[in-house]
Amino acid sequence: MTDAILHEARGFLRSHHQGELQFDEHVRQLKIVIAPDGRIIAPVMVAMLEAADTVLFLPHPDEHSLQAHVTLEKFDERGESGGLADRWRIYHGEPQDVNWAILHIDAAKFRNAVIDGDALRQPNPLTSDEARLCRETNDKHRDGLRDLIHRKAGLNIEHPTMVGIDPMGLDVRGPFDIIRIAFDQPIRDPSQVDAVLHALLVGGM
Repeated sequence: MTDAILHEARGFLRSHHQGELQFDEHVRQLKIVIAPDGRIIAPVMVAMLEAADTVLFLPHPDEHSLQAHVTLEKFDERGESGGLADRWRIYHGEPQDVNWAILHIDAAKFRNAVIDGDALRQPNPLTSDEARLCRETNDKHRDGLRDLIHRKAGLNIEHPTMVGIDPMGLDVRGPFDIIRIAFDQPIRDPSQVDAVLHALLVGGM
């Protein structure tokens, strides 16, 4: 496996917020978010937690998907991990299922390469600034965000809401789904995030 494939797989994982979970002989759609420490979070069915074999396909099972064998770890949203459930709600709203789980990637297949789960898991170095950047963008630069989505994704979203940012791109909540805007180049120095975001929203880059 090359560094280029690993980088592409990490970006692919960050770019998809809905997939399909195969648990034993069943398959169901699953909406996910990436936690600040790089783990996958989702509300799940009890049957998913009890399954012997669980595989996550992003965005769905085909030859172009990321296929990840995952282990589900249940957590209580009323406990110390409650913020993870809150993050999911910021992205997707209220869940249909009331059980919450961390999906640990054991190994994944992408572009015919097998990737260790720990290699895919990347903490977000922009976490400490994420809430501030989202708030400032949504309060002061909504027009710029709307224009950015049109330029980068070809979509016209009347009321976009930025909900997340990491070195590889930003996440925007639209009326039906999460829109991923990937950066042309990853942000390698967290101190530059304000300048990069300003250039995108105000400078029209």
